[in-house]
Amino acid sequence: MAKRPNFLLIITDQHRADHLGCYGHPLLQTPNLDGLAARGRRFDKFYVASSVCQPNRSTLMTGRMPSLHGVRHNGICLPLRSNTLVDLLRTEGYSTALLGKSHLQNFDTRPPPLKRGDPPAGRTYPKGDLAEAMRPAQGEGSYLQETPASWADDPDYKVDTPYYGFDHVDLCTAHGDKVGGNYLHWLRANHPDADALRDPENALDHDYVCPQARRTAIPEELYTTSYVGEMTNQFLERHAAQGDDQPFFAMMSFPDPHHPFTPPGKYWDMYKPEDMVLPNSFKLVNREPPPHVAWARQMREEGKAEVNSQSAFAIDEREAREAMALTLGSITMIDDTIGRTLKRLEELGMADDTVVIFTTDHGDYLGDHRLLLKGPLPFQGLVRVPFIWADTKSNAKPGSCGALAGTLDIGATILDRAGLEPYNGMQGRSLLGLAAGETEKVHDSILIEDDQQRTYLGFKGPVRLHTLVTQGWRITLYHDEDWGEMYDLANDPDEMENLWDEAEHQGTKLELMELLARRQMELIDRSPLPTAMA
Repeated sequence: MAKRPNFLLIITDQHRADHLGCYGHPLLQTPNLDGLAARGRRFDKFYVASSVCQPNRSTLMTGRMPSLHGVRHNGICLPLRSNTLVDLLRTEGYSTALLGKSHLQNFDTRPPPLKRGDPPAGRTYPKGDLAEAMRPAQGEGSYLQETPASWADDPDYKVDTPYYGFDHVDLCTAHGDKVGGNYLHWLRANHPDADALRDPENALDHDYVCPQARRTAIPEELYTTSYVGEMTNQFLERHAAQGDDQPFFAMMSFPDPHHPFTPPGKYWDMYKPEDMVLPNSFKLVNREPPPHVAWARQMREEGKAEVNSQSAFAIDEREAREAMALTLGSITMIDDTIGRTLKRLEELGMADDTVVIFTTDHGDYLGDHRLLLKGPLPFQGLVRVPFIWADTKSNAKPGSCGALAGTLDIGATILDRAGLEPYNGMQGRSLLGLAAGETEKVHDSILIEDDQQRTYLGFKGPVRLHTLVTQGWRITLYHDEDWGEMYDLANDPDEMENLWDEAEHQGTKLELMELLARRQMELIDRSPLPTAMA
């Protein structure tokens, strides 16, 4: 029987595909990830299933679309009864570890903005177990394991394992220099005044004006990126010390470069804002922006924009350049940390037997269309992400792949490489053939779902959209809106000319709408299987 490979899955947070050296960034220094791509397979048209953290991370874990696993947007926990790819690996003898960010449960306990409206006069809604279409599962575990209150005052608190299949968990919650979880306990153990370091009031002086840019007082060696690297290396060292043939699956999950923009130490000013190149779409000369982009710009011009939340907002040129420079600093720190882990793998004699995978949960506008952060505007900078598959030394097939693929496929690919069949209902497809250089396509199109609980960007209610991406086109249909988006990606890669209403493109629009309907039909749930004929 062939030796089963180890897996090191590296994931960053809010990281565009074009923000790596190997994906063509002209300034960003990422030699370790570039080296990984050089010895592995770089996927150039890799798309998320949702452009929001919790839904897409849940898709990665389950191999199912957000509308099926139920995490339609941030604020819904992945049901603990869900099967995951990690559950399967664990059951088949893999040692499993999560080192860093999970975000499969909620970070926040504030009341949600999305609620049922008032019932008709004289009536009340069902309560308790009858409030929703499905009764809550009894005794399945806590859904408060990633909230700040669970970690704040108990230095011994830890998540219940196995946690979605992970036997070992070193958890990071939230972002920037306000990360909690096991990281906060570690920081307090390593610094006598840790909480003061995290306090924005004690941030170091700087002259940036970009919203959510904060020069953290946390030193590099105590920052979250360093913590994730150290915990990963410790796990690898413990595993190597066992001296047996048990394979491992480790997820090395960084909270950065997600906002707030807080790269520590030398990484703060490693890149200069004046050196940043603004996106082509930053200035839409002689073109009318789509309604949601126009609304964001208007709100900022009128001083009404919310610039300190998770929602996208319009920015000016200086803010864009500063956000880009700080993001590059965070990514280089991540790359340096990954380099130390890859070196440790070599030193421990495990590198030749380990499949190393790199991806992220979604991107960031970073100046596209004069926007920052993320939202229900599925431009390429948000929905196209990096994916690098570097197989074991004996299986490596270096090169690049231009076929359509996505987060939905990661679980099926890992299981295939481990020699395991997926459970019924896993919707992704294995990319092993593409990773080996085969040219037969796996997908004609990629479906992206977005179902927000907030109302913003000028929409009439909480935004719901479906996007279809093909090799040459992107079409987006918005629920309860009489307009949409359609872009010719081959001739307009910056998505600057919306062809939705253009008469000469109505034939293409009909073809894409049919393809969208067929893709949605394909992704209807086939689990559970029937138990009888009738």
